[in-house]
Amino acid sequence: EKWSIASANLVLTVNIACKRIFSSRSCPSEKIGIVMNSPDEDVFPLESQPLRARTNQTANKRFVIMYHGSIVERNGLDLAIDALALVRKRVPAAELRIYGRKTPFLKQVMEEVLSRGLDESVRYLGGKRLEELVQEIADCDVGIIPNHQNAFTEINTPTRIFEYLARGKPVIAPRTSGIQDYFDQESLIFFESGNARDLARKIEFVCSHSDETMEVAKRGQQVYLAHTWSQERETLVSLVSQLLTDEPA
Repeated sequence: EKWSIASANLVLTVNIACKRIFSSRSCPSEKIGIVMNSPDEDVFPLESQPLRARTNQTANKRFVIMYHGSIVERNGLDLAIDALALVRKRVPAAELRIYGRKTPFLKQVMEEVLSRGLDESVRYLGGKRLEELVQEIADCDVGIIPNHQNAFTEINTPTRIFEYLARGKPVIAPRTSGIQDYFDQESLIFFESGNARDLARKIEFVCSHSDETMEVAKRGQQVYLAHTWSQERETLVSLVSQLLTDEPA
């Protein structure tokens, strides 16, 4: 890392947390630019209409929790299952929909779902193209980022947060530095990283406090609007342009 950075004229990384790490051990912060992995607005257009309220659930009116992305252990799908089991005691109509390519970890999780009698409340719907995910997000009530706590998830800023917010949906995410560098408790719903019981509490909060949740999601959209891909693209072009036009020392 130090050798590569020393040899480069410009270093690009994906968020503030990574910049903080690299600048603390390898180079001055002025050498590092940030270009975030933001959703393409042509695929995920901004939905600014009020969120759909879904309180007073019935058996025929599902409360849909959505997970999409890589189905690997660090991303915490097993934690989501633990939380769902708790949520269904208070919200019997809660349903978890899972999107992503099949992996050995998915098989392990779905076996656990069956053994716990949650198979009617958990739906695995396979991998989807980004264009298809837009509609799936529209059909959910809340998106979750149920990450386990580890060195990677502590500094990661998942693009999925922006994808949900772009479509006007509330997001529950872990309270980690990579996320808190951009969001506060007024713009995102946080749970204690790795804590299924706290994740369950926050899911129940979203279900029973639709008006408050709507306001949080709206404020979250303002964070997203500061980091749309069109703006991140301009940042990249500007950084490279400046690099090419700088006079040699």
